[in-house]
Amino acid sequence: ESMHGKYGDEAMKNTAVTLDHIEGFDNLPDIDKYDIAIREIAEKAPLRVCENELVHGSATLGLAISHCIPATYKGSHVFHSVSHLTSGFDRVVYEGIDSYEERIHKKLEEEGLTERQRRFLKSLLNVIESMRIWHKRYSEVVEMGDVPFKKAENFKEAVQSLWFTFSFMRLCGDWPGIGRIDKILGPYLKKDLAQGVLTLDEAREILASFFIKGCEWIRGETPLGSGDAQHYQNIILAGVDEDNIEVANEVTYLVLDIVEELGISDFPITVRVNENTDERLLKRVAEVIRHGGGIVAVYNEPLILKALENLGYDPKEARKFANDGCWEVQIPGETYFCYVPFDALQILLTKTLNLNGEYKTFDSFEDLYNCFIENLRQDVNAIYENVVMGRFMNTEKGYEYKEVIPCSVSSLFTKDCIEKASSYYEGGPRYTVVSPHIGGAPDVGNSLYAIKRLVFDDKIISFDDLMKALKANWEGYEVIRQIALNKYVYYGNDDDNGDYYTVKVLDDFADIVNAVEKKVDILFPAGISTFGRQIEWAPFRAAVPFGYRKGDILSGNASPTPGTDELGATATIKSYCKIDHVKQACGSALD
Repeated sequence: ESMHGKYGDEAMKNTAVTLDHIEGFDNLPDIDKYDIAIREIAEKAPLRVCENELVHGSATLGLAISHCIPATYKGSHVFHSVSHLTSGFDRVVYEGIDSYEERIHKKLEEEGLTERQRRFLKSLLNVIESMRIWHKRYSEVVEMGDVPFKKAENFKEAVQSLWFTFSFMRLCGDWPGIGRIDKILGPYLKKDLAQGVLTLDEAREILASFFIKGCEWIRGETPLGSGDAQHYQNIILAGVDEDNIEVANEVTYLVLDIVEELGISDFPITVRVNENTDERLLKRVAEVIRHGGGIVAVYNEPLILKALENLGYDPKEARKFANDGCWEVQIPGETYFCYVPFDALQILLTKTLNLNGEYKTFDSFEDLYNCFIENLRQDVNAIYENVVMGRFMNTEKGYEYKEVIPCSVSSLFTKDCIEKASSYYEGGPRYTVVSPHIGGAPDVGNSLYAIKRLVFDDKIISFDDLMKALKANWEGYEVIRQIALNKYVYYGNDDDNGDYYTVKVLDDFADIVNAVEKKVDILFPAGISTFGRQIEWAPFRAAVPFGYRKGDILSGNASPTPGTDELGATATIKSYCKIDHVKQACGSALD
Protein backbone atom coordinates (compact mmCIF):
# COMPACT_ATOMS: atom_id res chain seq x y z
CA GLU A 1 0.00 0.00 0.00
CA SER A 2 2.85 2.37 0.86
CA MET A 3 4.48 1.74 -2.52
CA HIS A 4 1.23 2.20 -4.44
CA GLY A 5 0.34 5.68 -3.24
CA LYS A 6 -2.23 5.01 -0.50
CA TYR A 7 -0.46 6.94 2.24
CA GLY A 8 0.79 9.74 0.03
CA ASP A 9 -2.77 10.32 -1.11
CA GLU A 10 -3.98 10.26 2.50
CA ALA A 11 -1.38 12.86 3.43
CA MET A 12 -2.58 15.17 0.66
CA LYS A 13 -6.08 15.04 2.16
CA ASN A 14 -4.71 16.14 5.54
CA THR A 15 -1.99 18.56 4.57
CA ALA A 16 -1.17 20.54 7.72
CA VAL A 17 -2.06 21.61 11.23
CA THR A 18 -3.54 25.07 11.56
CA LEU A 19 -2.17 27.83 13.77
CA ASP A 20 -5.17 30.11 13.40
CA HIS A 21 -6.19 29.54 17.03
CA ILE A 22 -2.88 30.85 18.43
CA GLU A 23 -3.65 34.20 20.06
CA GLY A 24 -1.43 37.04 18.83
CA PHE A 25 0.37 34.79 16.35
CA ASP A 26 0.98 37.65 13.89
CA ASN A 27 3.07 39.54 16.43
CA LEU A 28 5.22 36.68 17.66
CA PRO A 29 8.94 36.43 16.81
CA ASP A 30 9.70 33.86 14.11
CA ILE A 31 11.42 31.52 16.56
CA ASP A 32 8.25 31.43 18.70
CA LYS A 33 6.11 30.78 15.64
CA TYR A 34 8.45 27.96 14.67
CA ASP A 35 8.40 26.30 18.08
CA ILE A 36 4.62 26.51 18.25
CA ALA A 37 4.32 24.99 14.77
CA ILE A 38 6.58 22.04 15.63
CA ARG A 39 4.71 21.35 18.87
CA GLU A 40 1.31 21.56 17.17
CA ILE A 41 2.53 19.09 14.55
CA ALA A 42 3.77 16.69 17.24
CA GLU A 43 0.51 16.96 19.18
CA LYS A 44 -1.97 16.79 16.30
CA ALA A 45 -0.50 15.06 13.25
CA PRO A 46 -2.41 11.85 12.51
CA LEU A 47 -0.69 8.68 13.69
CA ARG A 48 -0.37 5.65 11.44
CA VAL A 49 0.53 2.12 12.51
CA CYS A 50 0.24 -0.44 9.73
CA GLU A 51 -0.37 -4.14 10.19
CA ASN A 52 2.90 -6.11 10.35
CA GLU A 53 5.15 -3.03 10.34
CA LEU A 54 8.32 -3.51 12.38
CA VAL A 55 9.36 0.14 12.74
CA HIS A 56 7.04 2.92 13.84
CA GLY A 57 6.47 6.59 13.07
CA SER A 58 4.99 8.19 9.96
CA ALA A 59 5.13 11.61 8.32
CA THR A 60 1.41 12.01 7.67
CA LEU A 61 0.98 15.70 6.74
CA GLY A 62 0.94 16.39 3.02
CA LEU A 63 2.42 19.88 3.03
CA ALA A 64 5.73 18.33 4.08
CA ILE A 65 5.81 16.60 0.69
CA SER A 66 5.95 20.10 -0.82
CA HIS A 67 9.09 21.10 1.12
CA CYS A 68 7.24 23.17 3.73
CA ILE A 69 6.74 22.88 7.46
CA PRO A 70 3.18 21.50 7.50
CA ALA A 71 1.61 24.21 9.63
CA THR A 72 -0.55 26.97 8.17
CA TYR A 73 -1.78 30.34 9.34
CA LYS A 74 -4.75 31.90 7.58
CA GLY A 75 -4.45 29.31 4.84
CA SER A 76 -0.76 29.75 4.00
CA HIS A 77 2.30 27.86 5.17
CA VAL A 78 4.43 29.78 7.65
CA PHE A 79 7.93 28.48 6.87
CA HIS A 80 9.77 26.61 4.17
CA SER A 81 11.75 23.61 5.35
CA VAL A 82 15.32 22.33 5.00
CA SER A 83 16.77 19.92 2.44
CA HIS A 84 20.07 19.07 0.78
CA LEU A 85 21.55 17.84 4.03
CA THR A 86 22.43 14.49 5.52
CA SER A 87 21.76 14.62 9.24
CA GLY A 88 23.84 13.14 12.04
CA PHE A 89 21.72 10.06 12.64
CA ASP A 90 24.73 8.04 13.77
CA ARG A 91 25.07 10.12 16.91
CA VAL A 92 21.37 9.75 17.70
CA VAL A 93 21.61 5.97 17.41
CA TYR A 94 24.87 5.65 19.34
CA GLU A 95 24.22 8.19 22.12
CA GLY A 96 20.48 8.90 22.28
CA ILE A 97 18.74 12.27 22.30
CA ASP A 98 18.88 12.54 26.08
CA SER A 99 22.58 13.30 25.61
CA TYR A 100 21.67 16.19 23.30
CA GLU A 101 19.51 17.65 26.03
CA GLU A 102 22.42 17.43 28.46
CA ARG A 103 24.75 19.20 26.04
CA ILE A 104 22.23 21.99 25.46
CA HIS A 105 21.72 22.59 29.18
CA LYS A 106 25.49 22.65 29.68
CA LYS A 107 25.86 25.20 26.89
CA LEU A 108 23.15 27.38 28.43
CA GLU A 109 25.21 27.61 31.61
CA GLU A 110 27.99 29.43 29.77
CA GLU A 111 28.42 33.15 30.22
CA GLY A 112 28.66 35.46 27.25
CA LEU A 113 25.86 33.99 25.17
CA THR A 114 23.68 36.54 23.43
CA GLU A 115 19.95 36.55 24.01
CA ARG A 116 19.48 35.26 20.46
CA GLN A 117 21.83 32.35 21.14
CA ARG A 118 19.98 31.47 24.34
CA ARG A 119 16.65 31.58 22.52
CA PHE A 120 18.04 29.31 19.81
CA LEU A 121 19.23 26.75 22.37
CA LYS A 122 15.83 26.82 24.07
CA SER A 123 14.25 26.20 20.68
CA LEU A 124 16.37 23.04 20.39
CA LEU A 125 15.02 21.93 23.77
CA ASN A 126 11.51 22.63 22.51
CA VAL A 127 12.17 20.39 19.50
CA ILE A 128 13.20 17.56 21.82
CA GLU A 129 10.08 18.11 23.92
CA SER A 130 7.96 17.92 20.76
CA MET A 131 9.69 14.66 19.81
CA ARG A 132 8.80 13.29 23.24
CA ILE A 133 5.17 14.27 22.74
CA TRP A 134 5.04 12.51 19.37
CA HIS A 135 6.83 9.46 20.79
CA LYS A 136 4.40 9.26 23.74
CA ARG A 137 1.42 9.38 21.39
CA TYR A 138 2.79 6.40 19.48
CA SER A 139 3.69 4.60 22.72
CA GLU A 140 0.02 4.62 23.66
CA VAL A 141 -0.84 2.44 20.64
CA VAL A 142 2.31 0.40 19.96
CA GLU A 143 5.43 -0.71 21.83
CA MET A 144 8.09 1.95 21.18
CA GLY A 145 10.83 1.31 23.71
CA ASP A 146 13.20 4.03 24.87
CA VAL A 147 14.87 4.93 21.56
CA PRO A 148 15.69 7.44 20.17
CA PHE A 149 16.05 9.11 23.57
CA LYS A 150 18.28 6.36 24.92
CA LYS A 151 21.09 4.84 22.90
CA ALA A 152 20.24 1.75 20.86
CA GLU A 153 21.31 -1.58 22.36
CA ASN A 154 20.54 -3.94 19.47
CA PHE A 155 19.82 -3.98 15.75
CA LYS A 156 16.06 -3.55 16.00
CA GLU A 157 16.43 -0.61 18.38
CA ALA A 158 19.05 0.94 16.10
CA VAL A 159 16.73 0.71 13.09
CA GLN A 160 13.82 2.11 15.13
CA SER A 161 15.97 4.97 16.47
CA LEU A 162 17.14 5.87 12.98
CA TRP A 163 13.69 5.61 11.46
CA PHE A 164 11.85 7.52 14.19
CA THR A 165 14.29 10.44 14.06
CA PHE A 166 14.27 10.49 10.26
CA SER A 167 10.46 10.28 10.24
CA PHE A 168 10.11 13.11 12.78
CA MET A 169 12.28 15.36 10.63
CA ARG A 170 10.11 14.55 7.63
CA LEU A 171 6.95 15.08 9.65
CA CYS A 172 8.27 18.60 10.33
CA GLY A 173 8.85 19.18 6.62
CA ASP A 174 12.62 18.66 6.43
CA TRP A 175 14.08 16.32 3.82
CA PRO A 176 17.25 14.76 5.25
CA GLY A 177 19.44 12.17 3.62
CA ILE A 178 20.16 9.10 5.72
CA GLY A 179 23.82 8.66 4.87
CA ARG A 180 25.99 5.63 5.62
CA ILE A 181 23.31 3.25 6.81
CA ASP A 182 25.56 0.19 6.81
CA LYS A 183 28.16 2.00 8.89
CA ILE A 184 25.47 3.07 11.39
CA LEU A 185 23.62 -0.24 11.66
CA GLY A 186 26.28 -2.81 10.75
CA PRO A 187 27.92 -3.14 14.19
CA TYR A 188 24.54 -3.81 15.83
CA LEU A 189 23.65 -6.55 13.37
CA LYS A 190 27.08 -8.13 13.64
CA LYS A 191 26.75 -8.30 17.44
CA ASP A 192 23.20 -9.66 17.36
CA LEU A 193 24.11 -12.36 14.84
CA ALA A 194 27.14 -13.40 16.88
CA GLN A 195 25.07 -13.63 20.06
CA GLY A 196 22.24 -15.50 18.36
CA VAL A 197 19.75 -12.78 19.27
CA LEU A 198 18.64 -12.35 15.68
CA THR A 199 18.81 -14.29 12.43
CA LEU A 200 19.74 -12.69 9.12
CA ASP A 201 16.22 -13.34 7.81
CA GLU A 202 14.72 -11.55 10.81
CA ALA A 203 17.09 -8.62 10.30
CA ARG A 204 16.07 -8.50 6.67
CA GLU A 205 12.39 -8.18 7.60
CA ILE A 206 13.14 -5.33 10.00
CA LEU A 207 15.18 -3.45 7.43
CA ALA A 208 12.64 -4.13 4.67
CA SER A 209 9.99 -2.53 6.88
CA PHE A 210 12.21 0.56 7.06
CA PHE A 211 12.44 0.75 3.27
CA ILE A 212 8.75 0.13 2.67
CA LYS A 213 7.78 2.84 5.16
CA GLY A 214 10.14 5.19 3.33
CA CYS A 215 7.76 5.04 0.37
CA GLU A 216 4.93 6.69 2.33
CA TRP A 217 5.12 9.91 0.30
CA ILE A 218 4.48 8.16 -3.00
CA ARG A 219 1.22 9.42 -4.46
CA GLY A 220 -1.28 7.60 -6.62
CA GLU A 221 -0.75 10.02 -9.46
CA THR A 222 2.73 11.50 -9.47
CA PRO A 223 2.74 15.24 -10.28
CA LEU A 224 4.67 16.35 -13.34
CA GLY A 225 8.27 17.34 -12.67
CA SER A 226 11.85 16.84 -13.74
CA GLY A 227 12.46 13.60 -11.86
CA ASP A 228 14.49 15.30 -9.15
CA ALA A 229 15.80 12.71 -6.67
CA GLN A 230 12.58 11.75 -4.86
CA HIS A 231 12.59 13.43 -1.44
CA TYR A 232 16.37 13.43 -0.96
CA GLN A 233 16.44 10.41 1.40
CA ASN A 234 19.82 9.26 0.12
CA ILE A 235 21.77 6.25 1.31
CA ILE A 236 25.48 5.53 0.98
CA LEU A 237 26.94 2.03 1.15
CA ALA A 238 30.42 0.62 1.66
CA GLY A 239 33.75 2.45 1.33
CA VAL A 240 36.31 3.11 4.02
CA ASP A 241 35.72 4.66 7.43
CA GLU A 242 37.72 7.40 9.13
CA ASP A 243 40.49 4.91 9.93
CA ASN A 244 40.65 3.65 6.34
CA ILE A 245 38.94 0.35 7.20
CA GLU A 246 36.34 -1.04 4.79
CA VAL A 247 32.77 -0.54 6.03
CA ALA A 248 30.91 -3.10 3.88
CA ASN A 249 29.07 -5.59 6.09
CA GLU A 250 25.90 -7.66 6.34
CA VAL A 251 23.72 -4.53 6.20
CA THR A 252 25.33 -3.51 2.90
CA TYR A 253 24.14 -6.72 1.26
CA LEU A 254 20.74 -6.67 2.95
CA VAL A 255 20.05 -3.22 1.50
CA LEU A 256 20.97 -4.39 -2.00
CA ASP A 257 18.83 -7.52 -1.61
CA ILE A 258 15.82 -5.51 -0.43
CA VAL A 259 15.86 -2.86 -3.15
CA GLU A 260 16.42 -5.50 -5.82
CA GLU A 261 13.48 -7.62 -4.70
CA LEU A 262 11.06 -4.78 -3.98
CA GLY A 263 12.18 -2.37 -6.71
CA ILE A 264 12.18 0.53 -4.26
CA SER A 265 13.74 3.61 -5.84
CA ASP A 266 12.69 6.15 -3.22
CA PHE A 267 16.05 5.82 -1.49
CA PRO A 268 18.71 6.83 -4.04
CA ILE A 269 21.61 4.52 -3.17
CA THR A 270 25.26 5.10 -4.02
CA VAL A 271 28.00 2.57 -3.37
CA ARG A 272 31.52 3.79 -2.63
CA VAL A 273 34.00 1.63 -4.53
CA ASN A 274 37.79 1.58 -4.54
CA GLU A 275 40.65 -0.61 -5.73
CA ASN A 276 40.16 -2.92 -2.73
CA THR A 277 36.39 -3.35 -2.98
CA ASP A 278 35.49 -7.02 -2.63
CA GLU A 279 34.67 -8.75 -5.92
CA ARG A 280 31.51 -10.14 -4.35
CA LEU A 281 30.22 -6.63 -3.64
CA LEU A 282 31.07 -5.38 -7.12
CA LYS A 283 29.17 -8.29 -8.63
CA ARG A 284 26.18 -7.75 -6.35
CA VAL A 285 26.05 -4.04 -7.21
CA ALA A 286 26.17 -4.87 -10.93
CA GLU A 287 23.34 -7.38 -10.51
CA VAL A 288 21.12 -4.73 -8.93
CA ILE A 289 22.07 -2.00 -11.41
CA ARG A 290 21.16 -4.21 -14.38
CA HIS A 291 17.46 -3.95 -13.43
CA GLY A 292 17.56 -0.23 -14.29
CA GLY A 293 15.48 2.42 -12.61
CA GLY A 294 18.42 4.42 -11.32
CA ILE A 295 18.17 2.74 -7.92
CA VAL A 296 21.90 2.21 -7.42
CA ALA A 297 24.85 4.36 -8.54
CA VAL A 298 28.58 4.15 -7.90
CA TYR A 299 31.11 6.59 -6.43
CA ASN A 300 34.81 6.59 -7.33
CA GLU A 301 35.92 6.77 -3.71
CA PRO A 302 39.67 7.49 -4.13
CA LEU A 303 38.95 10.33 -6.56
CA ILE A 304 36.41 11.92 -4.21
CA LEU A 305 38.75 11.64 -1.25
CA LYS A 306 41.47 13.39 -3.22
CA ALA A 307 39.02 16.13 -4.26
CA LEU A 308 37.91 16.72 -0.67
CA GLU A 309 41.46 16.81 0.64
CA ASN A 310 42.40 19.32 -2.08
CA LEU A 311 39.46 21.42 -0.92
CA GLY A 312 40.90 21.50 2.58
CA TYR A 313 39.26 18.64 4.45
CA ASP A 314 41.36 16.59 6.84
CA PRO A 315 41.78 13.05 5.41
CA LYS A 316 39.92 11.46 8.34
CA GLU A 317 37.05 13.90 7.88
CA ALA A 318 37.00 13.34 4.13
CA ARG A 319 36.59 9.58 4.61
CA LYS A 320 33.24 10.20 6.32
CA PHE A 321 31.69 11.55 3.13
CA ALA A 322 28.14 10.84 2.11
CA ASN A 323 25.97 13.06 -0.08
CA ASP A 324 23.00 15.34 0.00
CA GLY A 325 19.63 14.92 -1.62
CA CYS A 326 20.93 14.27 -5.10
CA TRP A 327 24.57 13.19 -5.19
CA GLU A 328 26.62 16.21 -4.17
CA VAL A 329 29.35 15.18 -1.75
CA GLN A 330 29.24 16.37 1.86
CA ILE A 331 30.32 15.31 5.34
CA PRO A 332 27.14 13.91 6.94
CA GLY A 333 25.79 15.54 10.06
CA GLU A 334 28.33 18.35 9.86
CA THR A 335 27.44 20.33 6.74
CA TYR A 336 25.19 23.13 5.57
CA PHE A 337 25.01 22.82 1.81
CA CYS A 338 23.40 24.60 -1.07
CA TYR A 339 24.18 24.65 -4.76
CA VAL A 340 23.61 27.38 -7.32
CA PRO A 341 22.73 26.01 -10.75
CA PHE A 342 23.30 27.97 -13.93
CA ASP A 343 23.09 27.29 -17.65
CA ALA A 344 26.49 27.66 -19.29
CA LEU A 345 24.98 27.15 -22.74
CA GLN A 346 22.79 30.19 -22.19
CA ILE A 347 25.91 32.19 -21.32
CA LEU A 348 27.48 31.17 -24.63
CA LEU A 349 24.37 31.83 -26.70
CA THR A 350 23.12 35.06 -25.14
CA LYS A 351 26.23 36.73 -23.72
CA THR A 352 29.13 35.54 -25.83
CA LEU A 353 27.31 35.23 -29.16
CA ASN A 354 24.50 37.65 -28.21
CA LEU A 355 21.92 35.79 -30.28
CA ASN A 356 19.09 37.76 -28.68
CA GLY A 357 20.40 41.00 -30.14
CA GLU A 358 23.05 42.11 -32.60
CA TYR A 359 25.32 39.08 -32.60
CA LYS A 360 28.99 39.60 -31.98
CA THR A 361 31.80 38.84 -34.41
CA PHE A 362 35.23 37.44 -33.61
CA ASP A 363 38.48 37.55 -35.56
CA SER A 364 39.57 34.14 -34.31
CA PHE A 365 38.24 31.15 -32.46
CA GLU A 366 40.59 31.97 -29.58
CA ASP A 367 38.95 35.39 -29.23
CA LEU A 368 35.54 33.76 -29.08
CA TYR A 369 36.64 31.21 -26.49
CA ASN A 370 38.32 33.84 -24.32
CA CYS A 371 35.16 35.95 -24.44
CA PHE A 372 33.10 32.98 -23.29
CA ILE A 373 35.49 32.27 -20.41
CA GLU A 374 35.32 35.90 -19.32
CA ASN A 375 31.51 35.77 -19.41
CA LEU A 376 31.65 32.56 -17.37
CA ARG A 377 33.98 34.20 -14.85
CA GLN A 378 31.58 37.11 -14.43
CA ASP A 379 28.71 34.75 -13.66
CA VAL A 380 30.73 32.73 -11.14
CA ASN A 381 31.88 35.92 -9.39
CA ALA A 382 28.27 37.12 -9.29
CA ILE A 383 27.23 33.85 -7.63
CA TYR A 384 29.84 34.35 -4.94
CA GLU A 385 28.87 37.96 -4.28
CA ASN A 386 25.11 37.43 -4.40
CA VAL A 387 24.71 34.02 -2.80
CA VAL A 388 27.72 33.61 -0.51
CA MET A 389 28.24 37.21 0.57
CA GLY A 390 24.50 37.81 0.45
CA ARG A 391 24.25 35.67 3.59
CA PHE A 392 26.30 38.18 5.56
CA MET A 393 26.13 41.73 6.83
CA ASN A 394 29.31 43.76 7.17
CA THR A 395 29.54 45.04 10.75
CA GLU A 396 32.19 46.68 12.90
CA LYS A 397 33.10 43.17 14.07
CA GLY A 398 33.47 41.96 10.50
CA TYR A 399 31.15 39.80 8.46
CA GLU A 400 28.29 38.33 10.48
CA TYR A 401 25.49 36.04 9.34
CA LYS A 402 22.15 37.68 8.67
CA GLU A 403 19.23 36.43 10.70
CA VAL A 404 17.05 34.08 8.66
CA ILE A 405 14.11 31.77 9.27
CA PRO A 406 14.37 29.24 12.12
CA CYS A 407 15.38 25.66 11.38
CA SER A 408 15.83 24.13 14.82
CA VAL A 409 14.87 20.56 13.85
CA SER A 410 17.71 20.21 11.36
CA SER A 411 20.02 22.28 13.57
CA LEU A 412 19.55 19.82 16.44
CA PHE A 413 20.99 16.99 14.37
CA THR A 414 23.89 18.94 12.85
CA LYS A 415 27.25 18.88 14.59
CA ASP A 416 28.48 22.10 16.22
CA CYS A 417 25.13 23.91 16.13
CA ILE A 418 24.77 23.30 19.87
CA GLU A 419 28.41 24.10 20.57
CA LYS A 420 28.26 27.36 18.59
CA ALA A 421 24.70 28.16 19.72
CA SER A 422 24.01 28.96 16.06
CA SER A 423 21.49 27.52 13.64
CA TYR A 424 22.01 25.39 10.57
CA TYR A 425 21.47 28.45 8.37
CA GLU A 426 23.65 30.84 10.36
CA GLY A 427 27.09 29.26 10.54
CA GLY A 428 26.29 26.60 13.11
CA PRO A 429 27.52 23.54 11.17
CA ARG A 430 31.17 22.61 11.12
CA TYR A 431 31.16 23.12 7.35
CA THR A 432 29.16 25.60 5.30
CA VAL A 433 29.30 24.89 1.58
CA VAL A 434 27.92 26.84 -1.38
CA SER A 435 28.66 25.28 -4.75
CA PRO A 436 28.21 26.83 -8.20
CA HIS A 437 26.90 24.09 -10.51
CA ILE A 438 27.54 24.36 -14.20
CA GLY A 439 24.87 22.92 -16.49
CA GLY A 440 24.99 22.35 -20.22
CA ALA A 441 28.77 21.97 -20.35
CA PRO A 442 28.69 19.19 -22.99
CA ASP A 443 26.43 21.39 -25.13
CA VAL A 444 28.88 24.27 -24.77
CA GLY A 445 31.76 21.96 -25.69
CA ASN A 446 29.91 20.62 -28.72
CA SER A 447 28.91 24.13 -29.80
CA LEU A 448 32.45 25.44 -29.55
CA TYR A 449 33.81 22.47 -31.45
CA ALA A 450 31.19 22.89 -34.18
CA ILE A 451 31.97 26.62 -34.54
CA LYS A 452 35.68 25.89 -34.74
CA ARG A 453 35.26 23.26 -37.42
CA LEU A 454 32.45 24.82 -39.47
CA VAL A 455 33.79 28.38 -39.48
CA PHE A 456 37.47 28.54 -38.64
CA ASP A 457 38.96 25.20 -39.73
CA ASP A 458 36.87 23.80 -42.57
CA LYS A 459 35.40 27.17 -43.63
CA ILE A 460 32.08 25.58 -44.59
CA ILE A 461 30.11 28.65 -43.50
CA SER A 462 31.04 32.16 -42.44
CA PHE A 463 30.62 33.20 -38.84
CA ASP A 464 27.98 35.77 -39.81
CA ASP A 465 25.97 33.20 -41.74
CA LEU A 466 26.19 30.68 -38.91
CA MET A 467 24.81 33.27 -36.50
CA LYS A 468 21.99 33.99 -38.96
CA ALA A 469 21.26 30.26 -39.15
CA LEU A 470 21.04 29.98 -35.38
CA LYS A 471 18.78 33.03 -35.10
CA ALA A 472 16.58 31.47 -37.80
CA ASN A 473 16.47 28.17 -35.89
CA TRP A 474 18.31 26.63 -38.87
CA GLU A 475 15.38 27.39 -41.21
CA GLY A 476 16.83 27.79 -44.70
CA TYR A 477 20.15 26.24 -43.66
CA GLU A 478 19.25 22.54 -43.60
CA VAL A 479 22.27 21.42 -45.61
CA ILE A 480 24.65 23.09 -43.17
CA ARG A 481 22.63 21.74 -40.25
CA GLN A 482 23.04 18.20 -41.51
CA ILE A 483 26.78 18.75 -41.88
CA ALA A 484 26.94 20.02 -38.31
CA LEU A 485 24.96 17.05 -37.07
CA ASN A 486 26.69 14.30 -39.02
CA LYS A 487 30.17 15.34 -40.16
CA TYR A 488 31.72 15.76 -36.70
CA VAL A 489 32.12 13.49 -33.69
CA TYR A 490 31.00 15.11 -30.44
CA TYR A 491 31.50 14.51 -26.73
CA GLY A 492 30.68 11.00 -25.57
CA ASN A 493 32.38 8.85 -28.23
CA ASP A 494 35.91 8.61 -26.81
CA ASP A 495 37.21 10.91 -29.53
CA ASP A 496 39.86 13.31 -28.25
CA ASN A 497 38.88 16.08 -30.64
CA GLY A 498 35.16 15.73 -29.94
CA ASP A 499 35.74 15.61 -26.19
CA TYR A 500 38.32 18.38 -26.04
CA TYR A 501 36.17 21.47 -25.48
CA THR A 502 33.81 19.86 -22.99
CA VAL A 503 36.84 18.81 -20.96
CA LYS A 504 38.48 22.22 -21.37
CA VAL A 505 35.38 24.22 -20.45
CA LEU A 506 34.95 22.20 -17.26
CA ASP A 507 38.62 22.53 -16.40
CA ASP A 508 38.54 26.30 -16.90
CA PHE A 509 35.30 26.55 -14.93
CA ALA A 510 36.91 24.81 -11.95
CA ASP A 511 39.92 27.12 -12.18
CA ILE A 512 37.62 30.15 -12.18
CA VAL A 513 35.79 28.88 -9.10
CA ASN A 514 39.01 28.11 -7.26
CA ALA A 515 40.39 31.57 -8.09
CA VAL A 516 37.48 33.47 -6.53
CA GLU A 517 38.67 35.59 -3.61
CA LYS A 518 37.17 33.98 -0.52
CA LYS A 519 36.09 36.67 1.96
CA VAL A 520 34.41 34.39 4.51
CA ASP A 521 34.86 30.88 5.87
CA ILE A 522 32.56 29.17 3.40
CA LEU A 523 33.71 26.41 1.07
CA PHE A 524 33.03 27.19 -2.61
CA PRO A 525 33.65 24.02 -4.65
CA ALA A 526 32.88 23.54 -8.32
CA GLY A 527 30.22 21.06 -9.37
CA ILE A 528 28.43 19.84 -12.49
CA SER A 529 24.68 19.22 -12.66
CA THR A 530 21.40 19.82 -14.37
CA PHE A 531 19.13 17.56 -12.25
CA GLY A 532 16.58 17.59 -15.05
CA ARG A 533 16.77 21.33 -15.63
CA GLN A 534 17.72 20.75 -19.25
CA ILE A 535 14.00 20.08 -19.70
CA GLU A 536 13.04 23.39 -18.09
CA TRP A 537 15.76 25.28 -19.96
CA ALA A 538 14.92 23.90 -23.41
CA PRO A 539 12.19 26.40 -24.43
CA PHE A 540 14.44 29.36 -23.61
CA ARG A 541 17.56 28.25 -25.47
CA ALA A 542 18.29 29.20 -29.05
CA ALA A 543 19.36 26.73 -31.71
CA VAL A 544 22.90 25.47 -31.18
CA PRO A 545 25.86 25.34 -33.59
CA PHE A 546 26.05 21.53 -33.64
CA GLY A 547 22.69 21.27 -35.38
CA TYR A 548 20.01 20.98 -32.71
CA ARG A 549 17.04 23.30 -32.86
CA LYS A 550 15.48 25.66 -30.33
CA GLY A 551 13.54 23.67 -27.76
CA ASP A 552 15.44 20.41 -28.17
CA ILE A 553 16.33 18.71 -24.89
CA LEU A 554 20.10 18.65 -24.58
CA SER A 555 22.67 17.19 -22.17
CA GLY A 556 21.94 16.24 -18.57
CA ASN A 557 24.59 16.56 -15.87
CA ALA A 558 27.96 15.52 -17.40
CA SER A 559 26.32 13.16 -19.88
CA PRO A 560 26.46 13.51 -23.68
CA THR A 561 23.79 15.40 -25.56
CA PRO A 562 21.10 12.85 -26.54
CA GLY A 563 21.85 11.45 -29.97
CA THR A 564 25.52 12.44 -30.08
CA ASP A 565 26.78 9.36 -28.20
CA GLU A 566 26.90 6.86 -31.04
CA LEU A 567 29.51 4.31 -29.95
CA GLY A 568 28.00 2.83 -26.81
CA ALA A 569 28.37 3.05 -23.07
CA THR A 570 32.07 2.21 -22.89
CA ALA A 571 33.01 5.08 -25.21
CA THR A 572 30.79 7.43 -23.22
CA ILE A 573 32.42 6.40 -19.95
CA LYS A 574 35.86 6.97 -21.45
CA SER A 575 34.87 10.45 -22.60
CA TYR A 576 33.48 11.25 -19.16
CA CYS A 577 36.67 10.05 -17.50
CA LYS A 578 38.75 12.57 -19.48
CA ILE A 579 37.22 15.31 -17.30
CA ASP A 580 39.34 16.17 -14.27
CA HIS A 581 36.68 15.28 -11.72
CA VAL A 582 39.06 15.94 -8.84
CA LYS A 583 38.64 19.64 -9.61
CA GLN A 584 34.83 19.27 -9.52
CA ALA A 585 34.94 18.71 -5.78
CA CYS A 586 31.19 18.94 -5.25
CA GLY A 587 30.67 16.11 -7.72
CA SER A 588 29.48 15.29 -11.20
CA ALA A 589 27.29 12.53 -12.55
CA LEU A 590 27.22 10.39 -15.67
CA ASP A 591 23.64 9.25 -16.16
